[in-house]
Amino acid sequence: MIETPSLVDQYCHGVLRTELGLGTFEAQLARTEGPPAPGTTLFDTQTGFAVRRWCPPILGLEPHCPPARYLARRRELGVLESGRRLLRGSGITTYLVDTGLPGDLTSPAELASAGAAPAHEIVRLELLAEQVADTSGTVESFLANLAESVHGAASTAVAFTSVAGLRHGLALAPEPPGPGEVRGAAGRWLAGRRVGGALTDAVLLRHLLWTAVSSGLPLQLHAGLGEPGSRTDRTDPVLLTDFVRATAGLGTDLILLHGYPYHRHAAHLAGVFPHVFADSGAALLRTGARAATVLAEILELAPFGKILFSTGAQGLPELHVVGAHLFREALGRVLGDWVAEGAWSPEDAQRVARLIAAGNARRVYGLG
Repeated sequence: MIETPSLVDQYCHGVLRTELGLGTFEAQLARTEGPPAPGTTLFDTQTGFAVRRWCPPILGLEPHCPPARYLARRRELGVLESGRRLLRGSGITTYLVDTGLPGDLTSPAELASAGAAPAHEIVRLELLAEQVADTSGTVESFLANLAESVHGAASTAVAFTSVAGLRHGLALAPEPPGPGEVRGAAGRWLAGRRVGGALTDAVLLRHLLWTAVSSGLPLQLHAGLGEPGSRTDRTDPVLLTDFVRATAGLGTDLILLHGYPYHRHAAHLAGVFPHVFADSGAALLRTGARAATVLAEILELAPFGKILFSTGAQGLPELHVVGAHLFREALGRVLGDWVAEGAWSPEDAQRVARLIAAGNARRVYGLG
């Protein structure tokens, strides 16, 4: 039996503080650009079936119970109690939390309290730049305040994360932009921007990435399938090769997030470059009962010390539960089969399982 007593969720978000009806719950289950088609339900997805399998028992119901019954029990317990039970029932022992999403989501401290596990902040670069722009009157003050903000965030956060690939695409010029280029881009962006406007300028995105690289903190890069409306046609992680090569030897680790359906490409880059790591999170959450197949494909290419577990969960504590259970079951099935076939020893399988579940993340993020 493969055991993972420690589970570091190396990329997730907070959970919603509000009660949810069927429609709002489904909208969080599968982030789409609208409601399900008439006569259909988003519970009829791999993620929906996984929620019905793993979450009802934590709330005192039978596995696979109907969605209406499950949501009624959730409302009966209340959002705080149901969230507390679900998070603590996930088995996750440490959370690394991206605080860059909008909405009424719990903070890392609130997630830590509800889940009875430590939680650390991951700072989203684009949101940081947008917040600095909201309070900076000139180009000079914006750039100075941005540098100071990144430096300050690096002293408290465990990592930076960037959605440059989803905002613009990953085919960015790999070298850092020059000072004049940065000032010109900042001037144009600030002049045409309303308060709260999103950062999509390619030059400033590159500037942010290289500023984060200079901090030495791990840098997470979003690839694979993104949010509705993102440039998913340009988020194959292989497009990052030039940037990855340019950052080699600088002391900053790069973690490729959400590589699915390009998880093999992300695993390949992790195998080629010493400072690149591959996340297994969203791939398993999306594929549900097929998670073992996807995990085996990642293990085909990436060194075992370069793969990190995450749930990628946001909004619903159920997604933390599902991500953790799918990972444990997929890992146990894949490694267990290799042990049964005589390809691996039980000791090696157990050692690798603990690396992927927690050890690699503790090393990369300096968690001790």
